[in-house]
Amino acid sequence: MSSSSWGTAEPHLPILLVIVPLFGALLVTFLRRGILAWALTLAVTFVLPLIAITLLAKVLQTGQPIIYEIGNWPAPIGIVYKVDQLSAYVLCVISVIGAVIMPFARRSIGAEIQESAQSWYYAVYLLCLTGLLGIVITGDAFNAFVFLEISSLATYVLIALGRHRRALLSAYQYLIMGTIGATLYIIGVGLLYVVTGTLNFDDMATRLGPAIADPGYRNAVLTALGFIFVGVSLKLALFPMHVWLPNAYAYAPSVATAFLAGTATKAAIYLFIRVIFSVFGIALAIDSLPIPLVLIVLSIAAMFLASFSAVFEEDAKRMLAYSSIAQVGYIMLGVALANQASLTGSLAHIANHAVMKTALFLALGAVFYRIGSVMYADMAGIGRTMPLTMGAFAVAGIGLMGTPGTAGFISKWYLGLGAIDAGHYSIVFMIVASSLISVIYIGRITEVVWFRAPSESAKTAKEAPLSMLIPLWLLAGATVYLGFDTQATVDVSAKAAEVLLGGIR
Repeated sequence: MSSSSWGTAEPHLPILLVIVPLFGALLVTFLRRGILAWALTLAVTFVLPLIAITLLAKVLQTGQPIIYEIGNWPAPIGIVYKVDQLSAYVLCVISVIGAVIMPFARRSIGAEIQESAQSWYYAVYLLCLTGLLGIVITGDAFNAFVFLEISSLATYVLIALGRHRRALLSAYQYLIMGTIGATLYIIGVGLLYVVTGTLNFDDMATRLGPAIADPGYRNAVLTALGFIFVGVSLKLALFPMHVWLPNAYAYAPSVATAFLAGTATKAAIYLFIRVIFSVFGIALAIDSLPIPLVLIVLSIAAMFLASFSAVFEEDAKRMLAYSSIAQVGYIMLGVALANQASLTGSLAHIANHAVMKTALFLALGAVFYRIGSVMYADMAGIGRTMPLTMGAFAVAGIGLMGTPGTAGFISKWYLGLGAIDAGHYSIVFMIVASSLISVIYIGRITEVVWFRAPSESAKTAKEAPLSMLIPLWLLAGATVYLGFDTQATVDVSAKAAEVLLGGIR
């Protein structure tokens, strides 16, 4: 794209971030060859990070949010897209992960999904990406619900396309849980609309303050808060509302698992933070409600119980799925503490966890590509025949533990500082203790792949193709790089956290 055409398109970048993958999905459905569908999807996904990074740079430069009015209808009458420090940051995370995965996808999808269904997979992939980006960029509560459902419906299909016969059952379980979550969310939004007469997040926050002076309206607002809290928590897999996640990750195609682990829960976490801080937090004194305490309890339970479940798993994908539930616990713990350091740690961990967990699932995808299994018994000794793949797995796994010099350490360091600032010294101990459990489950699989006698499958395995190794090692390298250069994560997260905290009551 020339500089003049880019300059013409620049004012419309917010809508292009949604329109490009949406129309890309439409075009992909007309392609019948998997390689052509992959090529078009690759081109689309490579454009999205350019748009997201441009938006982030502009927001950081001006310090002001970008407001894009759909059809030139101003809020609250029309739907607006709003890009501020937080939304631009999360848009970058989702779009970058979506792009990095695509070179890996060609061989992986070719091996796991039959040719006739591959174009449909890529179409649904782009549709899911559209929904996730839409959730983050919209400034309208009902529009967020629409995008939430687009991404969810696409996710159900992505999971169902797994070749294991339990993939369909896992998709159905997620459909049930996802539908319940979406229903609770929209009931909460409906109550807020009755109270405020608007669906725009900013306008809703402004009108909530005067409305809650009426005791009847206050009760309606608190009820809406409860519905939205539970509904979005189901989507982000907050313990104990996580039961859909392990099977969904275990039986989905490898690329779909990596993509969902790196993006789907992050978009839901963003929606949770946006509603709690930018809507309810402006009108209500959140500290006076039991929400922080409930979040702390559930987050700590996730950190420990999910980590313990990961220790005893024999399926590597399920092990990482339980690990993801624990990592959601870390993120939500920082949200619950709600101070500058803790919220910075939570937001930084959104990106850091996306990088590390995507790398781990891609490594397992490469193993599955070679031996058709990710069971520990079949992976025994595979580090000797796939050293580059399992080396990248080890690097990302070390980051997941929170080892100094990795991205995972930076996140947990700020979470610890946030706990100290809040006077919860016992939580610092819990962060360290739960991290030690991750040492056990990552150490266990490391022992299996490097130190056990090779299984029959491992003996005949070959190193993953270069198209798989490059994205895998890019993410593994980022795990280390982001442990030293934190400008793209901590610095941006700190600015976003400052804005969020500055607006709450």
